[in-house]
Amino acid sequence: MSALRWTVSDTLTLARRDLLHWRYEPARIAWSLAFPVMSILLFGYVFGSAIVVPGGQDYREYLMPGLFVMAAAFGISETLFGIAMDAERGITNRLRAMPMSRVAILGGGCLAAMVNALINFVVMIAMGLIVGWSWHDGVANALLAVLLLLLLRFSVLWIGIWVGLKISSIEAAGNVSGLLFPFTMISSIFVSPSQMPGWLQTIAEWNPLSSTVGAARELFGNGDPASSSWIAQHAVLMAIVWPLLLTAVFAPLAVRRYQAMSR
Repeated sequence: MSALRWTVSDTLTLARRDLLHWRYEPARIAWSLAFPVMSILLFGYVFGSAIVVPGGQDYREYLMPGLFVMAAAFGISETLFGIAMDAERGITNRLRAMPMSRVAILGGGCLAAMVNALINFVVMIAMGLIVGWSWHDGVANALLAVLLLLLLRFSVLWIGIWVGLKISSIEAAGNVSGLLFPFTMISSIFVSPSQMPGWLQTIAEWNPLSSTVGAARELFGNGDPASSSWIAQHAVLMAIVWPLLLTAVFAPLAVRRYQAMSR
């Protein structure tokens, strides 16, 4: 019990440290909140006027769940920069040299990132309500959709930690973050895969992001002109399976990489 209390205390301390960075870096807070808001305005009103959703559905209703998922995916960038910055400044080495729980060093960052993700989702939901989006299948299903979004964010968080520990460079983190754009574009975030060429449609449907997008649209009651493929018809199931699989793969890799840095 003493070891458990030590771990919990150290985890909360490091989570507080990460969250305090936002207090002392107002520009970082502004960008974190402005990005999802600008995405809603840009894609919903500028590009949305030229996009037709099969079935004649309002595009902003169709788009919002996709933007929630895009925000979760782009959380990798925040994790990458945080890990790379700590490594480049020597903070990671100092933390490893201190008499503290090794679990807390990664756990504190995870906890702070999830708090940040929840705040971003709240801001995006509020902005969505302002522009006319809403959920239609009750509060319980809406909360379940948010939980699936947080589950996805938790899984990609471990990808960001692993890659961040591998590169340990702020410049390289910027380059890697650019790879997120094609990954989010080849999915059902912005358009239905049914409107894509056959080979690209298959890739988009099996993109893990598409499963969470489809599940969120289903639970929010925003509709989804899904295809008849198995994975599209079982979006809620796959929105659970994909994040658990990603976590099972990348969490051990991240922990192993962190342990290797101590040798």
